[in-house]
Amino acid sequence: MLINYLPILIFIIIGLLFGAMAIIASKVVSRFTRVNHPTAEKSSPYECGFGEFEDARMRFDVRYYLVAILFIVFDLEIAFLFPWSVVMTKIGWAGFGAMGLFLFLLIVGFIYEWKKGALEWE
Repeated sequence: MLINYLPILIFIIIGLLFGAMAIIASKVVSRFTRVNHPTAEKSSPYECGFGEFEDARMRFDVRYYLVAILFIVFDLEIAFLFPWSVVMTKIGWAGFGAMGLFLFLLIVGFIYEWKKGALEWE
């Protein structure tokens, strides 16, 4: 019974050996080919093109989170509506009701975003 799993074990071992050899080879090659000339510009922290100007623990505006929620609402809608529309004839009324409930929840989230002013840009 366990002999049936021998090819899988061999495949796992070969994969681990190939990964380990790739890591070791990259370390050896980088030791001989890297150029290390640190400057103040290269050593400075880089995030978005300009230096830090406030404390990292500052409060974010709530609109940042509302835009994130808005993105999730529209992303989920597209991710679920396309496959549902493809198999609509096969899943019947139960699938139609489930998708109706899902769309209702998305509409509630959209209305919440609208009332909070996330769609208004300054």
